[in-house]
Amino acid sequence: MAWLAPLPASLRLRDPVALIATWFGSGLLPKAPGTWGSLAALPPALLIAHFGGALALVVAACIAFALGTWAAGRYAQAAGRPDPSQVVIDEVAAQWLVLAMMPVTPLAWAAAFVSFRIFDVLKPWPVSLADRKIKGGFGIMFDDIIAAAYAMMVLLVLRKFVEGF
Repeated sequence: MAWLAPLPASLRLRDPVALIATWFGSGLLPKAPGTWGSLAALPPALLIAHFGGALALVVAACIAFALGTWAAGRYAQAAGRPDPSQVVIDEVAAQWLVLAMMPVTPLAWAAAFVSFRIFDVLKPWPVSLADRKIKGGFGIMFDDIIAAAYAMMVLLVLRKFVEGF
């Protein structure tokens, strides 16, 4: 599969570090791996929300954050880069947080997806500060959580505005 991004030489896709960090290989897809990771987060989020509701999504995001901190740090070390683009577990954890505050409807989840991607890509302050200054697995994960917080604030305002009509 030459069109996929390569893994670090010391890792194989079946390695738990690579599976978690790349969210089962979605981060290896070409062009915009963060978007692929966010998209790949949606089907499991739908199942989690269906069976456990918003609280289960928040718990799953916390678990993904904890596992992601470990896996992202190990993956970055193996890759020899501080924040390899193939690591997308950070997008998964953050996307799940944003989805948790929205009703499970196609329009609401599309808004959650788009708003998170905008803040993750644009990296407004303090997302950009965290991205530059906080290193290791925690740093890889944390800037996306801040981007999720921005998305959640915007969506909260939009929901209040829409509900007002």
